[in-house]
Amino acid sequence: MLDLPEGASTWDWDIHDFDGSRLLLAADNDLTYHHGLEVIFTDVAYLACPTQFSDPQFRQPTLAERTLVRRYVGEEPPVIVAFDVESLEWEGLLPCLIAAETAEVVMGLVYRYWRDDLAPGARLSSHVRRPQV
Repeated sequence: MLDLPEGASTWDWDIHDFDGSRLLLAADNDLTYHHGLEVIFTDVAYLACPTQFSDPQFRQPTLAERTLVRRYVGEEPPVIVAFDVESLEWEGLLPCLIAAETAEVVMGLVYRYWRDDLAPGARLSSHVRRPQV
């Protein structure tokens, strides 16, 4: 199960970056301008979740989910994260799975737009580029 820091603002989530191996999930109460929590997965072997979701309920993966991942990957990866989200298109909760080599939770203010005046510890998202003048 994924352990998030106590009191983390994590209502809205999105797949902020995925290159086929490294997956970065970002979360905050509103993702319009920034996010304050990242979960970075490395060597992703299995991914089944929406690109944007709200209020995930993290839990232990079921035996059936572990079997599904093992069947797909060929072995049980070190990290299997399971969670459920509500979906407008799905009746009830949508089960989601991520299987990877590692998962790391990183806290810190990450802006999603260009800023020159970053406070100590704050940073810009890797997608942000300096405006052309």
